[in-house]
This record gives sequence, structure tokens and C-alpha cells, in this order.
Amino acid sequence: MKIGIFDPYLDTLSGGEKYMLSVASCLAQEHEILIFWDKNKEAEIKQTARKKLGIELSSVKFYKNIFGKNVSSISRFAESRKFDAIIYLSDGSIPLVGTKLYVHFQFPTEWVDGKSVKTRIKLFFVKKIFCNSYFTKSFIDKKLNVKSSILYPPVDLRIAKDMKKENVILHVGRFDVDSHGSNYKKQDVMIDIFKKMADTGLKNWKFKLIIGVRDKNEGKLNKLKEISKGYPIELIEDISNQELWEYYSKAKIYWHATGFGEDLQKHPEKAEHFGISTVEAMGAGAVPVVMNAGGQKEIVENGKNGFLWDTTNDLMDRTFKLINDIILWKKMSKASVERSEMFDKDRFCRELKDIIKQ
Repeated sequence: MKIGIFDPYLDTLSGGEKYMLSVASCLAQEHEILIFWDKNKEAEIKQTARKKLGIELSSVKFYKNIFGKNVSSISRFAESRKFDAIIYLSDGSIPLVGTKLYVHFQFPTEWVDGKSVKTRIKLFFVKKIFCNSYFTKSFIDKKLNVKSSILYPPVDLRIAKDMKKENVILHVGRFDVDSHGSNYKKQDVMIDIFKKMADTGLKNWKFKLIIGVRDKNEGKLNKLKEISKGYPIELIEDISNQELWEYYSKAKIYWHATGFGEDLQKHPEKAEHFGISTVEAMGAGAVPVVMNAGGQKEIVENGKNGFLWDTTNDLMDRTFKLINDIILWKKMSKASVERSEMFDKDRFCRELKDIIKQ
């Protein structure tokens, strides 16, 4: 089949784009895959995807972006008829196209009016909706009155062997700041907590934050650098996929705080929608201590292969528990690796192909 894929955030190449480009890579084994985007950006995006995400797109081609703002609905509909199917990452919108449409949601879209006549008409022409977690599905199904499928993200585990574990707590996530100055992944919260732990006696441990930064947020990152001074805290920016796995392989503990301090009933999209970096860390044997919200609850089995936390005291207490009990840490580290294997790339490709065949 000739399949087109669209991701409105392709220029960011973060976790969501890793998902959609994995869709492209997987389906390219059996189908002709074209990505709707600026063709002049093809070489650059493919190179970045290979280096940053570890995804090979040599057999995937780029096609003029029929979902661009300057493309009329009539032109889009006509052009879409050249494809057997289109897979569309929704930002809340649902397009009208002239072929089979598969819509993917990666986060709750509470601002969409699922009962409007316009939305109902568009949904009528959708072949299938699939989500990245039960968390996302629960909101999408209720909001749009649909029964979506779940396709967990793929985690291509690339453990750097012969790496000795070090006394390192690791966090991986992009650095995005909202209009109120709050950063989405809560790196500032975690830095403050680690500083409190250091002030109360934690010694010989480091906190390393691997951060993806957009140009517009580069200046705001200086605030994190300032509050980290004087403590064993490292901020590491924009590294290769291979380097990322080396950090995973050395870390003993993994932290995540997305959703902390937010009204998640009113704004569920501010929780972690799944948690790819959590699974990657677990695959390398780093024990997760992550916020008890969103998709993280589907990954971590509390007390078995990691810990979930609700308060900052919980985060500190459970981290100290792992630090002070090496037997517990080893047990959970082994269980973390075993848990991560259920999210592997082969499973993703198999389930994706089943969805497309429906």
C-alpha cells in the first residue's frame, strides 16, 4: 500500500516524533511510506532521526505537505486520494481526506468539542483511532464517544554493555516553558528536591539531567543552571542516541516529575502521556521513581519494579530507600529490565500492522 504519514510536530523530534517515525520505519518494511513535510528538510530530518532517535528512514520518502496551512480543503482532499491510507497524529484536529484515515492521539484533547456536528461528521470517515496509553484512551474515548485501540510506544533497547553502574540519579526530558514560566517536565522541582537530599546528608551521588532544548527556551535554561550551582548536578544538552544509552546504562535510579503540582483533573494533558524515557531507563537497569500520574502508572508496578510518588517527601523517602538498601535496588533493577521488555519494538510493529489490517 501507499501510506502517507503526518506529524505536526516533526520539527521537534522528541518522544512523540520517535513514535511516528517508528510507525514509518516499521511499515516501510512492507509498504511505500511517504511523510507529509517540507521536502527540503528531508535529508536534515533523516540525519537527525538517525543520530538523535536511532531511527533509520532510508526507505521512507518525503512528500509535499498537504496538511500545511496554505493548502485548501479541496486540494488536500484531492491529493489524499493518491494514497491507500493516511496516518495522522492529531493535535486535536481531524482532517477530511479522500482515503482511509487512521488517527493517533498522544494526549487528552479536552478543548475539542466532541459533540459538535462538524466533529461527528469527520469522525464518521475515520477508519480507526489509536492511542499511546490507557491514560490517553480514557479521555479520548469519553470526549469523542469512540472506542480507540492502544498501541504503546516502541522502545528500541540498546543497552551499552560492560558499563558499571555509578551513584547517579538520571532524568531525561525536553525543556519546555509555558507562559507562566513553569517547565513542563518539572526539572526545577527535581533539582530542588535533590538539593534538599544533599543538604540532609546525601553524599557521593550525582543528579544528571539530559535535556532537549528548543532555541526559544535556551535563555530560560540558564535559571536551571543557576539553581544547580554548588551541587553535584549536571545539565547535559542535546546528545546523540548512543551517548544517551551510555548515560542510561550508568545510572542506578531514574526520576520523573511531569504532572506534579498541576490540576490533572482539569488539565490531564499536563501529565506524562506515556513515559518512553522511563521504559528506556528501566531497560538499562535504572530503577524508576516517578510521579504517580498519567501513563507512568501503566509502566511502573509500584514496589515491584520501581516506585510511584505523590509528594516530594515520597520521592525523597523512596529514593533514600533504594540508596540505603543495595539488595532492594538489585532486585528492583532486575525487575525493571524484565518489565521494559514488554514495550519492545517487535511488539510495536506487530500490533501496528494488525491495526492497519483492520
